[in-house]
Amino acid sequence: MAIIPYDDRDGTIWFDGRLVPWRDAKIHVLTHALHYASCVFEGEKIYNGRVFKLREHSQRLIDSGRILGFDIPWTLEQIEEASIATVKAQGLTQGYVRPVAWRGPEQMGVAAQATRIHMAIAAWDWGAYFSPEARFKGLRLSWAKWVRPAPNTAPTAAKASGLYMICTLSKHAAEAEGYEDALMLDWRGRIAEATGANIFLVIDGELHTPTPDCFLDGITRRTVMGHARARQLKVVERAIMPEELAKAQEVFLTGTAAEITPVSEIGEYKFTPGKVCRMLIEDFDRLTQAASAASAA
Repeated sequence: MAIIPYDDRDGTIWFDGRLVPWRDAKIHVLTHALHYASCVFEGEKIYNGRVFKLREHSQRLIDSGRILGFDIPWTLEQIEEASIATVKAQGLTQGYVRPVAWRGPEQMGVAAQATRIHMAIAAWDWGAYFSPEARFKGLRLSWAKWVRPAPNTAPTAAKASGLYMICTLSKHAAEAEGYEDALMLDWRGRIAEATGANIFLVIDGELHTPTPDCFLDGITRRTVMGHARARQLKVVERAIMPEELAKAQEVFLTGTAAEITPVSEIGEYKFTPGKVCRMLIEDFDRLTQAASAASAA
């Protein structure tokens, strides 16, 4: 199937305070963010016309900008209103939202105090991040060559574009070898996350997940942890070493795009998608359907 380039589509994008035709949402080649990665973004899911966890995502966008040293010149409420307006203008009931904020072309060089902060919000119809079969069979993951950096070497608490360069490299390498994704370790050799999703291990009926001290504490991750606790499952956040995968009966990924997706293989380790993962998928589906029903009411 032919890929439609994202700059050659019909629709509307919110750009610096107003809705503009999709093809008119452009930036200059000398934009600071393009050269120095001074850019933050979010990924959000639309269920029946409503952006899931919109407030949490919008606040994280603001927080990420501040971590990178700039204030987004729109309030939390204005960002929410703009997101809702964009989804409505696109006529979407299901899909994906991408807010992004960046330093503009007013100054070029490492120093960028004179740059203006720009922001855009786009929304489009986007299907499953992984194949639908993966939700039942599980994903095959390779080991990533790149590791998540230490917090004193990069702004790891921000959802910043520059932090995803090694994710792209790792995912490309995994796909070239026939895998769907890659598992990344951190700089200490501990399990961190996949290239765009958090990871959970089911060990003897307990849910174990790495402490997010050098990668994002995902919004879907926190949602799933809340569901697990409501199910009386013990949730353990801790340092997890790669060899501990041998103890896991189930493994799954969580994220806005991935939602909850089981894993069947990580390198030499094999897993069978089981009842804990299925139960949490059902809980998550009920939550999003309930949010959709509330939106439609």
